[in-house]
Amino acid sequence: MQLYESIFIIRPSLSDDDTNKLIEKMKGMIEKAGATLLILENWGKKKLAYEIKRERRGTFVYLHFKALGNVVGELEHAYRLEDSVLKFLTVRLEHPPAPKPEVPTAMVGQAPPPREFERDRV
Repeated sequence: MQLYESIFIIRPSLSDDDTNKLIEKMKGMIEKAGATLLILENWGKKKLAYEIKRERRGTFVYLHFKALGNVVGELEHAYRLEDSVLKFLTVRLEHPPAPKPEVPTAMVGQAPPPREFERDRV
């Protein structure tokens, strides 16, 4: 089994209930295909870099799962059938994602320490 990441963008005009139903549908499809869902994150509504299907914003959803290769084809087929999905991208990971670095509580809200620059020597 391989590790995969998938990100899909949902139309922002969908209600929160419909968005959650669509996310649950995709989650159920992955689990039904025999994959193991490791991480599911709803990143919320964000501005798109460019207009997609006349939309300037979208709800981003991140999936991280462990599956066989045929599951990816089924998942992307499900994305294509949904009119509410604007874009999607699924990639196979070589290594598990690195954990997010934690910021020490003493440094929260403070400016980073000044950097020292080396002078060019001629």
